[in-house]
Amino acid sequence: RLPIKVIPGASQDEISGWLGDRLKIRVRAPAESGKANKAVCRLLASRLGIAPSSVQITSGGASPLKIVSLDGIDDKRLHGTLGR
Repeated sequence: RLPIKVIPGASQDEISGWLGDRLKIRVRAPAESGKANKAVCRLLASRLGIAPSSVQITSGGASPLKIVSLDGIDDKRLHGTLGR
């Protein structure tokens, strides 16, 4: 389980770093019809080297504060890849 904060409508897709215990993620997609959520899942999967189907938003679907579930990656690799 990974807590994140999503900023939709950004100029580029990027993982911006940590805000306390939350990972800040900016995506170009707008916050409508689940577009930003899908972009977040694709970005995390790509960055972590896991399948997009292994990334699921489990809480906060309509909120900028979300919880993401990640399959196929352990905490050590997760935090090593994301800089924490």
